[in-house]
Amino acid sequence: MRRRTFMVVVGGAVGWPLAATAQPVVPVIGYFSDRTAATETITDFLKGLEQAGFVVGRNVAIEYRYADGHSDRLPSIAAELVRLPVAVLVAAGAGAAVAAKEATTAVPIVFSCGPDPVRLGLVASLSRPGGNATGTTLFSTEVGPKRLELLREILPQAGLIVFLVDPRMPGTPPQIVEVETAAQTLAQPILMLRAGNDDEIHNAFATMAERQASGLLFGPSTYFQVIADKLIALAASHRIPAVYEWSDFVVAGGLMSYSTNRSETQRLTGDYVGRILKGAVPADLPVVRSTRFELVINLKTARQLGLTIPHSLLQRADEVIE
Repeated sequence: MRRRTFMVVVGGAVGWPLAATAQPVVPVIGYFSDRTAATETITDFLKGLEQAGFVVGRNVAIEYRYADGHSDRLPSIAAELVRLPVAVLVAAGAGAAVAAKEATTAVPIVFSCGPDPVRLGLVASLSRPGGNATGTTLFSTEVGPKRLELLREILPQAGLIVFLVDPRMPGTPPQIVEVETAAQTLAQPILMLRAGNDDEIHNAFATMAERQASGLLFGPSTYFQVIADKLIALAASHRIPAVYEWSDFVVAGGLMSYSTNRSETQRLTGDYVGRILKGAVPADLPVVRSTRFELVINLKTARQLGLTIPHSLLQRADEVIE
């Protein structure tokens, strides 16, 4: 009897302090991208998450993973995060979104991607996603023709224009169709070049020099974002005016960019993650499409290239870097 009584008392003595000090389980978000930690901007994502009531370190945690420009690593990263496990999987970029969808049909997914998520097989429709995924989509494929028009505006003589794309990106085929169609309408000579690694990038610029290209358009690519400094330096050394995907390129010394507003997209992504953590179901959250666009021009780079930016274009710019 004494032994039995002793064990009960000890069990009670140990159990009560544990119950008193137990902490609530903090949900974990798995965030991954094929960019690098240095090129992935998450400030506005965190703001959106906070507006939804979740603050990292207080009532939510985030596990970050980056493929550093190697899109072939995305499936294993997605599988790793699912195994942790995570409460929500955030996929930044089309490649990450596809990898997330292939990795799980149970864990909620919030994606941010440019290509049509219906065409990528991520959702059944924008208004009724169905399944375990929803998120935000950008006008990435559709803005190619607009970038072409803007480039023609700043070129004294629009000779051959190169459209450089990353063949590994899921949205590349429709991007090519859009730009080729626009070029044909404008009677604009255009050359499609593909590059997905260092050697192909240098070969592409060698071809531009050989063909005496007068301008360059970059297709959407997370790999291009990772090697932004290299692309800007090559464009400068070849003295070729280029239009980039995001304003980050222009801030770093590129000539011009035209895109949807990344800050808005990130904030919306954070808000959706917060809603799901509160109990919302991805199938019931319509995919949001960002409708805010921004034109950014670097006048210093324009002067270095010997270009005069039309006043009418400067007036339309959302930001002019002197």
